[in-house]
Amino acid sequence: MKKSLLAVAVAAAVTFGAPAAKAEQYINVLTGGTSGVYYPLGVALSKLYSQALPDAKVAVQATKASVENLNLLQQGRGEVGFSLGDSVSGAWNGDEELGFTRKLDKLRGLAAIYPNYIQIVASRDSGITTLEDLKGKRVSVGAPRSGTEINARAIFKAAGMSYDDLGKVEYLPFGESVELIKNRQLDATLQSAGLGVASIRDLASSVPITVVEIPADVVAQIGDPTYISSAIPAGTYEGQNEDRQTVAIINYLVTTSDVPDDVVYAMTKAMFENRDQLVAAHSAAAGIDIKKATEGMPLPLHPGAERYYREQGAMN
Repeated sequence: MKKSLLAVAVAAAVTFGAPAAKAEQYINVLTGGTSGVYYPLGVALSKLYSQALPDAKVAVQATKASVENLNLLQQGRGEVGFSLGDSVSGAWNGDEELGFTRKLDKLRGLAAIYPNYIQIVASRDSGITTLEDLKGKRVSVGAPRSGTEINARAIFKAAGMSYDDLGKVEYLPFGESVELIKNRQLDATLQSAGLGVASIRDLASSVPITVVEIPADVVAQIGDPTYISSAIPAGTYEGQNEDRQTVAIINYLVTTSDVPDDVVYAMTKAMFENRDQLVAAHSAAAGIDIKKATEGMPLPLHPGAERYYREQGAMN
């Protein structure tokens, strides 16, 4: 009897006296297709996170990008994800038309990063030089309800067009779109990505291309402040000898309220203090600027990120 009581006492001491084991921290980085900009930057970020948080298990996941990333974050299936500003705003406001059946209330902002450019590229053989020329042509508009496809709908609507005006609409990722243009099965592709995206570089090195302009008056018709008239500089792609007018949209890194403050603080610090490593992974990261990290943030900032920005004097 005494032995039994002693055993119970020892067990109780172990159970209640020992410190609780710390829960393992997972960081799943949600990106986009492997031929876009999100993926290489996500891989580079994952390396920085692993160094900053050596006890965490860090992974990178290729996805359909913006909309899917935000839904996965809300479901607890990721800790940080890339997304376009209009998609982030739609998720926070529960915009069903953009693919959000309800407000994604767990989402929190981590940082505004670099601008995406809506890049409409056609094979020169297609004869397409303007938005109007896309009528009756075979065009890829990105994966269904992806950030790119949301951008495509906004652009065509502002130009007084719809998918019905196109000869054929394909809902494909960047890499597949490019392969179809090379094989003459597609005339043009609309891609929302950082400048110098690998897929369009690949296309331009394989066949002569035309970068189709999106005029400023069309951009103004969109009526969304996250869409800004901008330009794709000459020489961005092989054979592109002039600046081409288009639309820029800010990309954001988004996390959730479930991720601990100290983890988000460490992730934010790692990114801004090792920006050169992100630029080495993709030149689009040159647009990352701590002074603009909270610019236009369409949802609440995560407290961990806010702490870092306040320390750096990057918040008013």
